Amino acid sequence: MTTAAVNRVGFIGLGNVGEKLASSLLRQGFEMVVRDLDRAAAKPLLAKGAQWADSGRDLAQNCDVVVTCLPSPAASAEVMEASDGVIAGMQPGTVWLEMSTTDEAEVRRLGAVVESSGGIPLDAPVSGGCHRAATGNIAIFAGGERAAFERVLPLLAAMGREIVHTGPLGSASVLKVVTNYLAGVHLIALGEALMVAKKAGLDLATVYEGIRVSSGNSFVHETESQVILNGSYNINFTMDLEVKDLTLFDDLGAKLDVPLELSPLAVSIVRDGLERYGPRAWSSMIVKRLEDACGEALRAPGFPAELTDIEPPTPGYEVTRSR
Repeated sequence: MTTAAVNRVGFIGLGNVGEKLASSLLRQGFEMVVRDLDRAAAKPLLAKGAQWADSGRDLAQNCDVVVTCLPSPAASAEVMEASDGVIAGMQPGTVWLEMSTTDEAEVRRLGAVVESSGGIPLDAPVSGGCHRAATGNIAIFAGGERAAFERVLPLLAAMGREIVHTGPLGSASVLKVVTNYLAGVHLIALGEALMVAKKAGLDLATVYEGIRVSSGNSFVHETESQVILNGSYNINFTMDLEVKDLTLFDDLGAKLDVPLELSPLAVSIVRDGLERYGPRAWSSMIVKRLEDACGEALRAPGFPAELTDIEPPTPGYEVTRSR
């Protein structure tokens, strides 16, 4: 396997997270080629010096690393395996860096096809929310050969702060699905906790702070409770993606014969939220099910309209090494 330096990065998928990750790479001086179904999504990057590719094949032919950051396993398969897709243009030694939240079996299947074409697959999903992606402080899990991980580490460090090498290809996707499940369950639980506190007559700004300093605190509380209490719900993550993520975990548990109990209930709750509020509703609107049922709005006057935990870009990065 080649260990050549990365000279040019191709990035496919410029949605809420992908555009921010690609912007971090540009900001750190990487030469970039970009592609998205909606060319308008690439305009900010093109204005900063990125080049446009007319197809996945053209992009792969001219890049050392191809990053995909797409909304579903099916979208990744289409981008990779289409007649003019990434695999059709992949050169020997090209690294495929799958940063989508996807099914571990599917990333391994596509990884085998990439390897048969002379490429090197890695899965590297991110965790921490769009606001942290924008500041280069997001966490990144990376699965695949250690030598390939070391080769792309400068890219990962340009996009994220905490970088965990999780083991073989597919292991990062499993860990990402696990963490997304925990985040989804805590969001549902937070809605119930806030509503009980509200109905008991507590001030929700005080409740927010009390949870934040207690054993009930979590990353989800410190971010998503803010956008619930300020009424915007805008966490930059939509209900259809929440359903996808929780379903991926539930399907994985079933495949592994784990007798899950909370997971099927969580899936049914978010599916109900999708039916009520639509696929493009913000995922934090899942608490509206309780707001509607109780006739009470979970609001705390004085909360800012935007998230308040957006850190400035942090120099350096931390790597957790797997054995």
